[in-house]
Amino acid sequence: MKTIEVKLINQGQEDEMELWGYRPCLWKIILVSVGTVCSGGLLLLLLFWLPEWGVKGTCTLTSLKDAHTLLLRTTDEFRQWFRTKVHVMLAPGKKPFDTLDLQLPNEHHSVSAVHEEHHGKCAYVQPAQIHYFTHHSTKYYWNDVIQNFEFYRGLEDVRMSCTSIHSDYSSGLPKALQDYRRLFFGENEIAVRVPSLFKLLIKEVLNPFYIFQLFSVILWSIEGYYYYAATIVLMSVISIAASLYTIKKQYVKLHDMVATHSVVRVSVCRGNKNIEEALSTELVPGDVIIIPANGMIMSCDAVLLSGTCIVNESMLTGESVPVTKTSLPSSGEEAASSYNTEEHKRYTLFCGTHVIQTRFYTGELVTAVVVRTGFSTEKGQLVRSILYPKPTDFKLYRDAYMFLLCLVGVAGIGFIYTIVLSIMNKVPARTIIVESLDIFTITVPPALPAAMTAGIMYAQRRLKRVGIFCISPQRINVCGQLNLVCFDKTGTLTEDGLDLWGIQRAEDGIFFPPEPNAAKESLVNSTFVACMTTCHSLTKIEGKLSGDPLDLKMFRATGWILEEPTEEETALHDLIMPTVVRPPQHAVPTANQNSEITQNTELPELSSCEIGIMRQFPFSSALQRMSVVVRRLGGKYMEAYLKGAPEIVASLCKQHTVPQTFTETLETYTRKGFRVIALAHRQLESKLSWHKVQSLSRDLIETNMEFLGLIIMQNKIKDETAGVLHQLRQANIRTLMVTGDNMLTAISVARDCGMVPAHEKVIIADAVPPKDAHPASITWHYTENITQTAKDSQTVEIDLGKGIYEKQQTPQEQNYHFAVSGRAFSVITEHFPQLVQKLMLRSTVFARMSPDQKTQLVEVLQSIDYIVGMCGDGANDCGALKKAHSGISLSELEASVASPFTSSTSNISCVPNLIREGRAALITSFCVFKFMALYSIIQYLSVTLLYSILSNLGDFQFLFIDMAIILVIVFTMSLNPAWKELVCRRPPSGLISGPLLCSVLTQILICMLFQVLAFLLVQQQSWYEIWTPQSNACNVSALSSGLNVTAPRDPKNIRNYENTTVFYVSCFQYLAVAVVFSKGKPFRQPSYKNWLFMLSCTSLYTFLLFIMLHPVPAIDNFLDIVCIPQDWRIMLVIIVTVNVAVSFLLEIVIFDIMLWRLVVRGNQGLNHPTESSSADTPQEAIDRWGSLFLSRLLCRRNKPPKMCYMHLALKLQDDTNWPPKPFTVTYASDPQSHISTTL
Repeated sequence: MKTIEVKLINQGQEDEMELWGYRPCLWKIILVSVGTVCSGGLLLLLLFWLPEWGVKGTCTLTSLKDAHTLLLRTTDEFRQWFRTKVHVMLAPGKKPFDTLDLQLPNEHHSVSAVHEEHHGKCAYVQPAQIHYFTHHSTKYYWNDVIQNFEFYRGLEDVRMSCTSIHSDYSSGLPKALQDYRRLFFGENEIAVRVPSLFKLLIKEVLNPFYIFQLFSVILWSIEGYYYYAATIVLMSVISIAASLYTIKKQYVKLHDMVATHSVVRVSVCRGNKNIEEALSTELVPGDVIIIPANGMIMSCDAVLLSGTCIVNESMLTGESVPVTKTSLPSSGEEAASSYNTEEHKRYTLFCGTHVIQTRFYTGELVTAVVVRTGFSTEKGQLVRSILYPKPTDFKLYRDAYMFLLCLVGVAGIGFIYTIVLSIMNKVPARTIIVESLDIFTITVPPALPAAMTAGIMYAQRRLKRVGIFCISPQRINVCGQLNLVCFDKTGTLTEDGLDLWGIQRAEDGIFFPPEPNAAKESLVNSTFVACMTTCHSLTKIEGKLSGDPLDLKMFRATGWILEEPTEEETALHDLIMPTVVRPPQHAVPTANQNSEITQNTELPELSSCEIGIMRQFPFSSALQRMSVVVRRLGGKYMEAYLKGAPEIVASLCKQHTVPQTFTETLETYTRKGFRVIALAHRQLESKLSWHKVQSLSRDLIETNMEFLGLIIMQNKIKDETAGVLHQLRQANIRTLMVTGDNMLTAISVARDCGMVPAHEKVIIADAVPPKDAHPASITWHYTENITQTAKDSQTVEIDLGKGIYEKQQTPQEQNYHFAVSGRAFSVITEHFPQLVQKLMLRSTVFARMSPDQKTQLVEVLQSIDYIVGMCGDGANDCGALKKAHSGISLSELEASVASPFTSSTSNISCVPNLIREGRAALITSFCVFKFMALYSIIQYLSVTLLYSILSNLGDFQFLFIDMAIILVIVFTMSLNPAWKELVCRRPPSGLISGPLLCSVLTQILICMLFQVLAFLLVQQQSWYEIWTPQSNACNVSALSSGLNVTAPRDPKNIRNYENTTVFYVSCFQYLAVAVVFSKGKPFRQPSYKNWLFMLSCTSLYTFLLFIMLHPVPAIDNFLDIVCIPQDWRIMLVIIVTVNVAVSFLLEIVIFDIMLWRLVVRGNQGLNHPTESSSADTPQEAIDRWGSLFLSRLLCRRNKPPKMCYMHLALKLQDDTNWPPKPFTVTYASDPQSHISTTL
């Protein structure tokens, strides 16, 4: 048989999939049809649940080109299978961006596509057959060249340079070409189809658990359990109705969110300056649209060709600060690069974002070329991630299915036992089949998924009350396992706003002394203040100054006024009316005051105080700077002003203008935790016109600048930050800082907020890429915490001068932290892969990190088995927030698609709240699962014992147990709130763990022991006999005797002494394990604070004791209970009391105290391998020796840790060369990363 190569689609991306082609096979289809009829449709259901079996069972393997059906499998850890049909369409070309010579009879005709179901013909060219399939709202088309299916995203597929986009697409597309491209890209809409109730019902009913319930109901009806079956059917109907309502509501909500402003009328350019109105659904990549002056909601991703837009992107990022988008560069180095949405996002308007206003020119409209449409847009991809979420990769759910398989195995044993026993007792074949199958319905609880979901739903409700909104409820459980949280700095750990501490101007390569006030009159005409007032992205929205908080603080510190032209003023001029900034009238200096200003900064003309901003190059995270081109009123030349990271700005300036003390001065401020911004200036050539400036690239502007000085901003730590970080540290949860700020500033803030304790060292890993003949290298700088200065007792000084190294201590005995810059992170991941994991184990500060690097960092941490949380403001952290196991966005919006969790509080106090609720939800899931498992096993034991005497539980007994006990207990035991504080130990992540399994197995043995004991003891009683309606063991009132005499004989043998005894004992066992498994401290509030649970348990205990000690004939008849003597009732009370006591003692003493301490102590030792042990207290000594004994007993001694980071920590304990000594260098050329002490 010929081997067919497996193909990949979306290679290297998150949704990468393997692909196989199949064609129908007649003989396989016939066999499956016969099997379906013989199995009563069960085979068809099985093939529906397992798509790979369905395809392989009805089709044969073939090449992708000839395939009718495709089988897809994701390449991630979930290995999900999907099946899809291949369709065929006819089109004039084979690719959307093919150049077609479409000669149309008249302009009103358009290209038509004919699908295989519409047998039409293309009138203009010979149509080509194109095979395609649709998966998760995305179409994939066959490509003959690569012999595989591919996905067309949009204009990026052409890989055009920015210059080419300007030259080839500025005039728009002809109507015929637009229609042709629409064949491939479809309608420009993010279509969230709300399924009909019938479709949702069929999908819900075909769930394996509901099919199992249907099987159970049929079986119970055959056995005559009509009341119980009817009740289960009613409950299932209510459950399905509630589920359908919830799902339908979610679909409608998502549909409404997406549909808002999704279809609008837009102005489209058609070449030769023709403009026509069209619906946004008709847009295709390459269309040129006009952005109106009053703004619009974007219905596609488009890149600006001309003009400037102020955009609110809060829907995508959660950040409500408006951003400025400028036109795509048409010349220069950046214009020569291929257009990419991510790299050129500062020029791109994204679908779903709100364009608040535009800046336009007379005769030159604000235009943008459509880049992506529909589900390919940024918004479309986010909606796809909501519609088709990945399964939650959590050990609990994998273990739950394993446990269910174990229960099926137990049921199999009971199945065989029942058959053998029934044959031995010559039971009719029909009864054997029914009763043996009934064992499966008892052992496998079909209500388990709903029961386990209850705790998550309650946790979600509690989170909403504290202002934390969740769009992915399954992740709440994952939050309970977090052992590392990354924090953004600005706006997260520190205040969003910055206060201006002062300025330090520079002239002729010399720094002036620091000045606290930038608004004094002597500085009005200085280039320094001119830079502060113009180099920003501020705009006026509804008369209010709006923009980046840093820009706002900087501008307001000058006291100047910003004025924007109105639409009428712009229309009066041939060119755009610039934004103008000017000082307040009282601040304009006189001629005498001007004489005090140096020649470089003196501007004698009063009119020159007004400055117009001609062009703006927005701030770029990658470039770490922004710049503007301005012209003073009456000035003869234009000027460029630059603002950005001090190191970047200094590198773009003429070296003689940068003070020699620049590095020392910068370090002085950054050590104290200040945020420092550098300014620069350049006078442009006088011949530059406005039009020429608009086409210049920023690379030509941002060079040969003159250094102006520094702005020193004070970024205060939020009041809650230190306390929250202390809580997390106490809870054994690692915290990292990931920021785009300066390294020394980040280290200072880390020390101030307690992320890096004052007595612990910080080692800066300064990595440089290879250059010329020199390999990549890492220099290790040690920082020291020296005495605090008298000026600021709260300031932490960081000295990079000496790097004192204490030789008396071994490196492993010191507590140290690594600090890594974004540049160093890139170099290390590329050239030092063998050091990455070592560094990640002790790295605490990551500075100058780009958004992509933040995402990459989260991936690296996850690769060494950390459960990672990420907390940021949602602006530059979207990738990391989505990539982390638990992303928390601090946003005022109720919910943001940027992350699974959104907190309306603007500080990190939400993090411990979320972890506490996650731990509570996780423990609740464990409690419910253990309880449901014990419920099944207890009932299984009861039925198995009764089968031995050819009896069973009665219809109303089953009903009472399931409805009055199990249902009430399951939904009330989940109500325990989270514990009030975080503790240092974490709950287990899965059910397959020593303590949990021991707990469950021990309770099973206890329940079995006491049920068997009661069952055997009742048969040994002197009054015992095989029960008949005439039996009178209790010798009670004549009424009871009369009832027994007249009662008809039960053919099912339900009413007997064994049944009554087992029923009483098992009912108390259900309640006992519920209370035993309902854990409180340290993850949940104690059960006695859950008043509904306590009320339920107390009421049920009271009721059971009442009917056992004081029989009520009506209740006895209803529950099929027979009369038993009073002394046997007392004996039953003693049996159940001892049962409850033994269950409590074993669970609390052995498992809650001894085993947990063994497991947790071992894990803590691995989490903190470098901490030195102090002298043990008596209690600690007992714990240590107890742990040692149990570790030997359970064969845990010297067992290697499962987690990669724990294994690494143990290895590093024996590594004498780690951490590296100060001022040593590691070279990439050495395969062992030997550290050479060359400095």
